[in-house]
Formats: sequence, structure tokens, C-alpha cells
Amino acid sequence: MTVSTLEKLAILADAAKYDASCASSGARKQDSLGKGGGIGSTGGMGICHSYTPDGRCVSLLKILLTNFCVYDCAYCVNRVSSNVPRARFRTGEVVALTLDFYKRNYIEGLFLSSGIIRNGDYTMEQLVEVARCLREDHQFRGYIHLKTIPEASPELLALAGRYADRLSINVELPTEAGLQQLAPQKDAGGIRDAMGQLRWRIEEAKQARPKPGAKRLARAPTFASAGQSTQMIVGADAADDRDVLDTSVRLYGDYHLKRVYYSAFSPIPDASKVLPLKSPPLVREHRLYQADWLLRFYEFEVDEIAPRAADGSATLLDLDIDPKLAWALRNPACFPVDLNTAPRETLLRVPGLGTRNVDKILSARGHRRLRLDDLARLRAPVKKMLPFVQLPDHHPHGALDRPDRLRTLLAPPPRQAGLFD
Repeated sequence: MTVSTLEKLAILADAAKYDASCASSGARKQDSLGKGGGIGSTGGMGICHSYTPDGRCVSLLKILLTNFCVYDCAYCVNRVSSNVPRARFRTGEVVALTLDFYKRNYIEGLFLSSGIIRNGDYTMEQLVEVARCLREDHQFRGYIHLKTIPEASPELLALAGRYADRLSINVELPTEAGLQQLAPQKDAGGIRDAMGQLRWRIEEAKQARPKPGAKRLARAPTFASAGQSTQMIVGADAADDRDVLDTSVRLYGDYHLKRVYYSAFSPIPDASKVLPLKSPPLVREHRLYQADWLLRFYEFEVDEIAPRAADGSATLLDLDIDPKLAWALRNPACFPVDLNTAPRETLLRVPGLGTRNVDKILSARGHRRLRLDDLARLRAPVKKMLPFVQLPDHHPHGALDRPDRLRTLLAPPPRQAGLFD
């Protein structure tokens, strides 16, 4: 590996860190070439960690093809008017890096994005060529995630889906007004059109697959088998959390996205005066992910999670407590819930109860009546649950008479929180 390649890797891996589509595993960094030896590493330039639907952690080489860009989006560190150091990989260099890292057991796949060079089609051709070369010339079977250029031609989008496991197109900001203010060169309608193309191609490929048990006559065509995702920047414009969640619901419904990622705005060098001077609290990003989870897996509606204020002021999620607990404290009349008789949709509303534990409760109560000791065996946060549930040997007498006092008791001390723990 030449020095120039290392310099490019340092610049283009750092430039890719603003894309939230790959989440960090939080693993302790280790040097595989240190005293302990071993194969593989959780550290290193450009290596990030994402998660599969079954919970496996996958290490990816996460880089930009280039941080040159013809656009001048106010929130982007790589905008054309920025004076950051620039670099550009040749397609062959990205292929070589991916294969080298893969053979060293550092990564299991590639996440590749890029600034816009010349135009959308030219940039997309470069991204597709990397994926094509890996798949066809080197028989690479690892995971590939390509950031798609929305203004690229339909033919290039079709080729991208042929080689990549997942495609993503960033909607950038929660509202069209925010996009017009901070990224006027970008077209919200064009972004939606491209996402729509990806949706129907993904669904068409799924329908072409043989059904279980059917005789397989030929290999069914695949297209982005891991689906598509997108990202929104939070805190760069005036959009509140209700705006963010409303947009997410539309995106999930209209385009059948696998994930919407939320990225807290981070101040950048030589920032435009239209941008805020500081970033929003990171816990706001965390609360949005929790709210997103409630919308997708807990049968909540946006009105329940982020009700509009009567005075028209900005609707922001509570930063001190998670959105499910906040809803429960606003609706004490819905509690306590009898764990031995309540239906699944009601159990999902209980603070501290996740989908897996709800399924365990439903299974267990088919054999016996649950009691307080059974909660401890669930490994659930019993302190959080007790004010909201009743059992034969437990009733939360008066616990919900003072929601404000209960909130104080249940609000966790500041720390890095898990999802609904």
C-alpha cells in the first residue's frame, strides 16, 4: 500500500463519518498486530460496524470515492466552497483496498459513497464500476452498500441494484422547505422519484423469486436484496421532532424502506450563517431512534409519540425519558395493565416491556398465571414496569396518581442509554 493511498484513505474515511447509515458497534479498539496477535480488528481507518436483521455485527470499509463535490449544500463539510483537503480514489484503488482488507479479515463488506464529480451519471458510473469489478472480476461475495445518486439515469440505478446488497438515497433534511433553504441545488422531487424506482425494482425482483417448494428452473434476478435506506440530518434547520417523524412515516409507507437513519447536525468549518452555531444534544438523535422503533414495531402513531402543542410551538421529544415512558405518563388512565389478561397490543405499551418479553409473557401465561417473581426471570427493568402493571401479588396502588412524581423517580441518571432499557 503506497503512502498516497494511505493519505487518501485517511481523508476519505474521515469524510465518510458524517453518513449515519452504518452504526458503530462500540467495540473496544484492538491492534491485531500488537502483542496478542490474532486476526481481525475493530479499529482502523474507514472501518465501521453495521448490523444485520438477525443482530449480527458486520464490519465494513466505509469510505467516499471522493470528497470533491460540485454542490454547495450549506450543512456539508465537502461542499464545493469548503476548503477541506480533497482526495479521490480511482475505482481500482477502492477494489484493491476492499479485497486487501477482506483478506486480512478486517472487514466483511464495503460501504461506498461519493461527492458529485462532473454530474450524477458520471459519479454513479464510478460507484457501479467498483461494485461490478468486485462481483464479476474478483467474485467478491461480501456485503456491498452503495449510496445512490438520485439524479443518475434509471439504467445506472438498475445496474447498482444488480451488484449491491443495499442501496440508499439520502433525503438530507426532514422537510422540503429545509432542503430548499440549505441545499437549493438538490431536488426533493427527483430524490423521491429515484426512491420510487428503487422500490418497484426491489419488489419486482422479490416477486420473480420462486416460491418455497416450487421447482427452480433458472436463477431469479436479484436487486438490492437488503432493500433501501435513507438518512435525515436533525437540527440543521427549523424542523422539529414531529416533522422528522411525520417524514419517516411517509418514507416507510411510500418506499418500503428498511431503515431511516437520523444524524444529529455537527458544526462544520467555515459554516454558513444560516446554520445553527452548535449541534443539537446527541440524546435527541437517540430519542428519535427510539420513537422510530415505536412506530415500526410497537404499533404507535406519531400523534401519540409527538403530539402537536396547542400553542403551535415546536414539538420536541422529552430528552430525560424515553418516548414510551413519556406516553405512559401522559396517559395514566391506560394503566395498570393486567399481565395475565391484556392483549399483545396493550402489553407493548407497558414501559420496560420489549417485543421479545411480550412474546414470552404470552407464551408463559398459556400454562400458568404469572406472578411478581416471573418478572425477574424476564430480565426486564422491573422498577420501570411495576407502576404500570398488576399481577395477583402486585397492584400499584396510587402509583399513577402523581405522574410528575413518578417521572422524577423513573428518570434515569445521565448515561449512554440502550434502546428502551
